[in-house]
Amino acid sequence: MEVMNVCLFPNDKPQSLEVAQALKEKLAKIAVNVTDQHPDIVISIGGDGTFLSAVQQFSNQLSTIRFVGVHTGHLGFYSDWLVSEIDTLVERIADDQGQTVNYPLMEGRVHYADGQVAQVLALNEMILNRITNSLSLDVYIDDLLFEKFRGDGLCISTPAGSSGYNKSLSGALIDPDFSALQMTEIASINNRVYRTLGSPIIISAGTKIRIVPELGNSTINYDSYQLPHSEYEEIIFEICKQPLKMANLKQISFWQRVKNSFIGEDC
Repeated sequence: MEVMNVCLFPNDKPQSLEVAQALKEKLAKIAVNVTDQHPDIVISIGGDGTFLSAVQQFSNQLSTIRFVGVHTGHLGFYSDWLVSEIDTLVERIADDQGQTVNYPLMEGRVHYADGQVAQVLALNEMILNRITNSLSLDVYIDDLLFEKFRGDGLCISTPAGSSGYNKSLSGALIDPDFSALQMTEIASINNRVYRTLGSPIIISAGTKIRIVPELGNSTINYDSYQLPHSEYEEIIFEICKQPLKMANLKQISFWQRVKNSFIGEDC
């Protein structure tokens, strides 16, 4: 029987490091190899920020890795397991049958004015915004010039990310079973020159959103990271062919995550 490789990915908080050490000792007892080299499962230990960092760290191995989250932080949307449940988590890993839930990822390609291209993956969203003055952008859906945007910025989110910043912008929550992207406006300005739809739009897999700056240059943020500030000619957003694989060891649905995070257990 092939030995399972598990990577422990804690943040630097004392509790997370203690949990990582406890998991390391418990996993050794079931003959699991704890390593950060070509893991089968990555266990994020912290909050959502730690989970997103783990995804970025292993973004070149997403086809072979499944992710699990242990919650020790303030936000735990992606973290199914509490610290008090790590014994059960180890038991589920010992009995693992490859249970997986796929979450669509977004691919963003930034074409800079100097000819360089930055390619990033996002589990949650990519945000274009400008702190001072307004931002003017041409928004294309595939090859169609859809609208001329002016305002504070745009948020392009995945189904999983639809419950994050997108939700605070009154965007819809999307079931990750749908491979779709959502674009929501951040404080748009509508006048005779700049006209936008004024509501979130949702596009299917295979369709691209292309952003071309007209006036001003925005910051580009993705999953709590920020790309270097530099002039860009266009950004292309689309669903990545490779989804994120979540190890579904606790059988928690997306909508259960949403309820746990925003509604609670009282209803």
